Amino acid sequence: MFNKILIANRGEIAIRVMRACRELGVKSVAIYSDADKNSLFAKYADEALHIGESTPSQSYLNIEKIMDMVEKSGAEAIHPGYGFLAENSNLGKECEKQGIKLIGPPYSVIDAMGDKITARKLMKKAGVPVVPGTEQGLKDISEATQIAENIGYPVMVKASAGGGGIGMRIVYEEDELLRAIESTKSVAESAFGDSTVYIEKYVEEPRHIEFQILADEMGNTIHAAERECSIQRRNQKLIEEAPSPIMTPELREKIGEIAVRAASSIGYTNAGTVEFLYSKGEFYFLEMNTRVQVEHPITEAITGIDLVKEQLKISSGEELCCTQDEIKVNGHSIECRINAEDPLNDFAPNPGKITGYRSPGGPGVRVDSGVYMNYTIPSNYDSMISKLIVWGRNRNEAMNRMRRALSEYIILGVKTTIPFHKAMMKSPHFHKGILHTHFVDEYKNEITDDMWKVVKEDREMEERLKSTFLPNKKVAAVSAAVSSYMTHAVNKKSK
Repeated sequence: MFNKILIANRGEIAIRVMRACRELGVKSVAIYSDADKNSLFAKYADEALHIGESTPSQSYLNIEKIMDMVEKSGAEAIHPGYGFLAENSNLGKECEKQGIKLIGPPYSVIDAMGDKITARKLMKKAGVPVVPGTEQGLKDISEATQIAENIGYPVMVKASAGGGGIGMRIVYEEDELLRAIESTKSVAESAFGDSTVYIEKYVEEPRHIEFQILADEMGNTIHAAERECSIQRRNQKLIEEAPSPIMTPELREKIGEIAVRAASSIGYTNAGTVEFLYSKGEFYFLEMNTRVQVEHPITEAITGIDLVKEQLKISSGEELCCTQDEIKVNGHSIECRINAEDPLNDFAPNPGKITGYRSPGGPGVRVDSGVYMNYTIPSNYDSMISKLIVWGRNRNEAMNRMRRALSEYIILGVKTTIPFHKAMMKSPHFHKGILHTHFVDEYKNEITDDMWKVVKEDREMEERLKSTFLPNKKVAAVSAAVSSYMTHAVNKKSK
């Protein structure tokens, strides 16, 4: 096992990795930008190094600076978390060059799966079902028109180097195609430095189902069941649950075997996710994420496997903790992403100072958070505040527990997605488990009406609870008094 690793990330995922390190007796090194100088993750780490300005290109995306921090700290490995450089093969190449272990798959695999066209070809070769579409980048509009006509509208124009739904455009008729291609090319060039785009058949009202993969360096590959990630807005996940409400043991075995085959066929190692679209009894390969996912805690909840610890063990040369036959699905888990966004204003980001904070607890409740009271959420990065995870013996108990946990979660000073999640937990459609990736759009009016009711209730609750939060001046006074007392006590003891 490593003695020390550097976490090339920030926020709650940095803390999550550090917790795994602490349990394994591994020292953790944080890197932080100007915007994160007062962050919880920098304070939690065994060692914290200032990397640079708040702009990501000058900090968390700067490979040269990160490698300097590795050398300065004496870390033996880098954990990239998710986002930022987590799926950037250049970091892997630099690590190999300098003899540093990157906790993740080989950079060749990151390269292959990062290019969606290459990934489609490799999966098709491995016998994995793929959505009908092009096998190479589009050359011109005439070619695109012919392909779209052959596949049949609607189609989806996608960036080859993309991910997270960035740049995707749905096209329902030929007149929209040119505009969609130009738009996706522009976004792809700006976001990924690669304007290559391709076309896929658009699968209407699909479920987004992903399988968690673990693979060690001895050739053992298993899946740790599936997650349902269909509740999205603009192709960004909002709520995830495990297992999927539609999954049967037979279907899990069938798709899980294909997911394992997909990972094995490309020499995958470490943790990863094979994602599928599922519609009307058919499933298709969507993409592979070569990193730990935001929603990994719900898999941990139903399997008992610490996925981040497994990542560290695999990268240090250990075998997998269990075999496929030993993986058992126990109960049901749901995760709500709590973001500093205004769900009543099209989920517009709402960074700022948290003036009151009270997280939920009790049986079956987990909060992965990177904030605290009086912390200012910077505008430079993702708006995630925390992940609220619950576990229940079945889906109904998990939903009731999530509803209770959300009612306890108080965040003042910024607008959050909590009203949205409360509305979703009341939705009769969500309760029935009839989900698809356009669920939020389809039931937008109903969800919005429920959110307004929730906001009114929340304001009444906030008024009742405000007295439990000490004003800033009182907090400072209490903090100073405690500090003075501790200094006096230490001095007295030393005498």
